[in-house]
Amino acid sequence: MAEASVLRIDWLPDRAVAVLDRPSTRNAIDQEMVDALHLLCARLEVAPRTLILTGAGGIFASGADIAQLRERRADDARRGINTTVFRRVRALPMPVIAAIDGWALGGGAELAYAADIRVATPAARIGNPETGLGIIAAAGATWRLPEIVGHARASELLLTGRILTGADALEWGLVSSLHAPDDLLPAAHAIADRIAANDPLATRHTKSALLAPADRHPGIDLELQAELFESPEKARRMTEFLERRRT
Repeated sequence: MAEASVLRIDWLPDRAVAVLDRPSTRNAIDQEMVDALHLLCARLEVAPRTLILTGAGGIFASGADIAQLRERRADDARRGINTTVFRRVRALPMPVIAAIDGWALGGGAELAYAADIRVATPAARIGNPETGLGIIAAAGATWRLPEIVGHARASELLLTGRILTGADALEWGLVSSLHAPDDLLPAAHAIADRIAANDPLATRHTKSALLAPADRHPGIDLELQAELFESPEKARRMTEFLERRRT
């Protein structure tokens, strides 16, 4: 599968590292980037592995490409160009980790919101200034951000266009940890290492349960657990645990 130059991908046995790379636009998300993300998702849907998303040049993504966005009309809005691919990222079978340095604004922030886990640097700047450009944050912020930081804080961000610093984002629970720029990607890999040490099927089922709507609980949890209870990997791991306790 061909990979677009705007999205550099390092394929590792248990994970993929995707680097947004449009330096002339501060990694703004344009149609080429959207197409590349779709190709990435298609591969990860067939061969699931953890995904680390980050940006080149000390910037995650400065937003949607304003030059393209300015020309879009009502039919383009209804197509949900960014919404569709961000939902696909969110629904990937294995966890997605966003490693955020510098700007993560507008569509860039919404891509980060689609991740399961977010880590950042103190230099991170995260927010949704869309109303200042005459539009709304329609690619996930209005429904994902309240789930992450709560309705009141999400309302403040989206209605004022406030940009959070890395420290603000940590305090608000938008990111789980802060790291120096040189330590950011190693920190994301450390999280991926912990995920890789666990049973992949149990990890996938945990993500499925986390993403399920409230009215499907506890039924979905019990069905997923029922499948795992019959898994040879569950028997192997529990047997090894019990044997270690005896030594």
